[in-house]
Amino acid sequence: QVQLVESGGGLVQAAGSLRLSCVASRSAASGSIYSIGAMGWYRQAPGKQRELVADITSGGDTNYSDFVKGRFTISRDNAKNTVYLQMNSLKPEDTAVYYCNVARAGTQRGPIFGSWGQGTQVTVSS
Repeated sequence: QVQLVESGGGLVQAAGSLRLSCVASRSAASGSIYSIGAMGWYRQAPGKQRELVADITSGGDTNYSDFVKGRFTISRDNAKNTVYLQMNSLKPEDTAVYYCNVARAGTQRGPIFGSWGQGTQVTVSS
């Protein structure tokens, strides 16, 4: 897969904000990256399945899960192979490990599907 590195997680009080970033870069498996398709953020709380938070196409079309609409904003910088997640009005139930995903990347070694980052912890205290 391509290498995805998330940052920006942490501990915040309810109603606070955090901004997550995820940078995609080459790996030994991918070689140079030529293009990146849809990028997304998922989250997984303890004892629960991983769920989609939001995703964004290379053209900037966005999609949000209902539980974050109006509070979170996804964006990307194609020149930097970076996707962001601005999280406002955070709630304790947003506590989870947040994962970055690249659905498809065009690389030196061919297309690569389903790359994941290592995750970043977001904890919202009440």
